[in-house]
Amino acid sequence: MTIFIPTPLRLYAGGQDAVEIHAATVAEALKALTQSHPDLRKHLFTPEGKLRAFVNLYLNDEDVRYLPAKEGTAVAAADTLSIIPSIAGGLAVQAIACDR
Repeated sequence: MTIFIPTPLRLYAGGQDAVEIHAATVAEALKALTQSHPDLRKHLFTPEGKLRAFVNLYLNDEDVRYLPAKEGTAVAAADTLSIIPSIAGGLAVQAIACDR
């Protein structure tokens, strides 16, 4: 399967935008990814081994959080797994008082 690496994490994956992994489940794919690119682990998982809250995974076009087996979902060689980090922020708008 192909795992797509987002731009902010490519530095930790040897600059690659995608990595080919052989695995039976989403969890095994992530394990194989972090074994071949250990620097990714701290960005994807907590010290307790849980997927970080701001990391979203999409198996093909399906959000892994909503799949019945979640990370235990079986994968095939033709599948894609996209890692999408949540992005916070925005433009703060200040109110301007007007005297009339």
